[in-house]
Amino acid sequence: MIIYFVRHAQPDYKSGKDDYTFELSEEGFMDRYEASRVLDDVKLDAAYCSPYKRAIQTISPIVDSHGLSIVKDERLRERDHGECANNADMFRKRWEDHSFHEPGGESISDVQERYVSAIRDIVRDNPYGTVLVGTHGTAFCAFINYYNNEFGFDDFMRTINYMPWVIKVDMSEKKIRSIEEICFVEKEYHGLK
Repeated sequence: MIIYFVRHAQPDYKSGKDDYTFELSEEGFMDRYEASRVLDDVKLDAAYCSPYKRAIQTISPIVDSHGLSIVKDERLRERDHGECANNADMFRKRWEDHSFHEPGGESISDVQERYVSAIRDIVRDNPYGTVLVGTHGTAFCAFINYYNNEFGFDDFMRTINYMPWVIKVDMSEKKIRSIEEICFVEKEYHGLK
C-alpha cells in the first residue's frame, strides 16, 4: 500500500489558543499548494488527518481536488508538549532516550505507540489503496524511527524546517518497504524557545 504523508505547512502560533486551533501562517496558506501540486496526478482513495487545524488546512486543497473527505484520527496528532519542550537540548534528550519526556509531555515511545496503531489500522482498511495522511513533524519522524532506528535526532533536525513536507511510503502492516521524499518547502520553525 502507498501512503502519502503531508506534514503541515508553516503555522502561525499566535492564531489560536492551543495545538488544536493554531492555523497556518499567510505563507503556510500559500505553500500548501506546493503539496497539492505534486499530488495532482496521484489517484488517492482516502484521506486521514490529525485533528489539528494546521494539518487539516494543509491537506484541504488536496482533499478537495480529489473529491475526498477527511477522516480525523486523534492518534495522528502531534506529540503532546510539556514545559520547556521546544529547544534543541530537549529534542536531543527525547531522541536519545525514547522514554524521556518533559513534565506534562509525551515521550517518543508514547507517540510511536499511538501513531503506529493508527497507521496499521489505515493499512488494514486500505490494503491495496493509496491514501493521504495529514501529519506533523515529530509524530511522523517517530513513526519512521519505529521501523528504522537509524532515523534519529539528526534526521529530525534536518527536517524540522520542512513545512509542508510530502513523503511517499510503501508499506505493509508490519514494515516499510520504501520511503521517498517528494517535496518540501523550507520555512523557519518558530516553535523553538
